Amino acid sequence: IRVVKKSVFTITKMDCPSEEALIRMKLAHHASIAKLEFQLAERTLTVYHDEPDDSLFASLVALDLDAHWVRTEEASGPQAEEFTLQSKLLWQVLAINLVFFMAETAFGFISDSMGLVSDGLDMLSDAIVYGLSLLAVGAAVVKKQRVARASGYLQMALALLGMAEVLRRFFLVEALPDPATMAGVSALALVANGWCLVLLQRAKSQDAHMQASLIFTSNDVLVNAGVIAAAGLVTVTGSRLPDLLIGLFVFALVLRGAFRILKLAK
Repeated sequence: IRVVKKSVFTITKMDCPSEEALIRMKLAHHASIAKLEFQLAERTLTVYHDEPDDSLFASLVALDLDAHWVRTEEASGPQAEEFTLQSKLLWQVLAINLVFFMAETAFGFISDSMGLVSDGLDMLSDAIVYGLSLLAVGAAVVKKQRVARASGYLQMALALLGMAEVLRRFFLVEALPDPATMAGVSALALVANGWCLVLLQRAKSQDAHMQASLIFTSNDVLVNAGVIAAAGLVTVTGSRLPDLLIGLFVFALVLRGAFRILKLAK
């Protein structure tokens, strides 16, 4: 956990949301800030930051809202517990995604299924993103936004590479995928991703890096259902096109998620 300090200030003239917005804008440039907690009724502001920042008080004084420093102490209590919970949940979903990346990619190549390969690569990108998110837990708001932005660019790159692979297979590979393997592996991945979604929702966090993780996992649930449906269509039609189409759909979904995350990180 990087948050080591909690500074409390009283701000006598802070009694409505307009002053809160003014303070947020004034403190936005402080890279050490992890979270701000406003209590308008008590006219207090609690700042969580990951390193000593003597300029915090100076910035508040400059607003001429009659700010007074109360105390600075080690962060503990509910805020520290929130960061600990985030770390615990992210480690769990990271492990799940790594396991299913290896399983889906291996079975995808064995069964000649682009749907499984694309889903496996998507799980790998998720695992990398969860790892990046772990670096951001308890870090400054600015760093959380940078991690979310890096996650978005990573997904965009994987999506474009994946679409190129779908086109290559369409023109050069003629093998029919094994629908039983597609459906079976994707059903297991669906259960795993559903559980990951439940775990991430337990954090109840609005931080950019956690919201990015939720977007990734929500996409995965849709992808797994799509691969199962594609397996049924391969069986019915005897064609590899449903498998290629679901692969293309997966990467289009990944690309859409990347744009959503980049918007979130602004």
